[in-house]
Amino acid sequence: MRPPINKRVAALVYDGMGAFEFAIVAEVFALSRPELAVDWYRFSACSVEPGPARATGGVQVLANRGLAALARAGTIFVPGWRDPAERPPEALLTALRRAQARGARLLSVCSGVFVLAAAGLLDGKRATTHWRYAETLSRLYPRIRVEPDVLYVDEGDIATSAGSAAGIDLCLHVVRSDYGAEIANSVARRLVVPPHRDGGQAQYVREPVRRDASPGLAAVLDWAVSRLRAPLTVDDLARRARMSPRTFARRFVHETGTTPHHWLTQQRLVAAQRGLETTRDAVDRIAEAAGFETAQTLRHHFRRAFGTTPTAYRKRFAGTGGAPGSRGAGSQPRRFSRSRNSSRTGRL
Repeated sequence: MRPPINKRVAALVYDGMGAFEFAIVAEVFALSRPELAVDWYRFSACSVEPGPARATGGVQVLANRGLAALARAGTIFVPGWRDPAERPPEALLTALRRAQARGARLLSVCSGVFVLAAAGLLDGKRATTHWRYAETLSRLYPRIRVEPDVLYVDEGDIATSAGSAAGIDLCLHVVRSDYGAEIANSVARRLVVPPHRDGGQAQYVREPVRRDASPGLAAVLDWAVSRLRAPLTVDDLARRARMSPRTFARRFVHETGTTPHHWLTQQRLVAAQRGLETTRDAVDRIAEAAGFETAQTLRHHFRRAFGTTPTAYRKRFAGTGGAPGSRGAGSQPRRFSRSRNSSRTGRL
């Protein structure tokens, strides 16, 4: 997949805009982050129509750029669209097609997928949107392979996310792809959100708010993350939760939207990423510390998830999290890396 042209990030502003979706993108990419000591993104808001745009909540937004700025952006976000049935302005669709043709990355949050679809940029590709819009997307654009039950989908130089908060997951995934897991974790800490939710995780969790006062599985998950080095199994987690393995697995999917085995593998991969970025430890030691037991097992899961090897990943990201011998503050954002582990899991 092609790398981004540059670190300029543009987010569309339009009349009827969802304030939250736009704010997600601005929060991640527009804030200066001197504490990270990396060459951060340059953010601009680009208006689809002239004049102030009315956003939800009685807010008006006056963008500092117009559509012409899309011609210089390396990454373009479409934070929703006001009506899935309304065809976006032809000038916008043309600008997006030209941006993709010259190598820009295009991303959408929630109903923003309808803009990319109207431009014909998702034909033959996988995409997702808010679960409420999935059927409409399939009906209006039958050439798109809609995945209605995931947080985000990556198709290389174009990516789509589900509703609202799933946009945070997609934005953090972009940062992780460009700067590595440790930098993405730092951004997540400042946002006070979980550092990593896998793209293939279900967007609709059946039991988001518990009916009783118990904390659910949070204590068990914290316990597991602190013991990744140990050869943990789903049975170990079930015993810790004082449940049968079958009951635990069912409860886990209901509360997290993914399976215990997949979640545990993802946590170990994140731990391995951080070890590769922030230490000079040998790959076999990092594999052991993350709970993969052998370097061969780590390489298998790493290539399946990220399409690269631990060694290549280290060369790309060493130093972004503060390891000796870093690339330093002048490091450039890199291309998204496509996932190879599942048709359900989107990675950038």
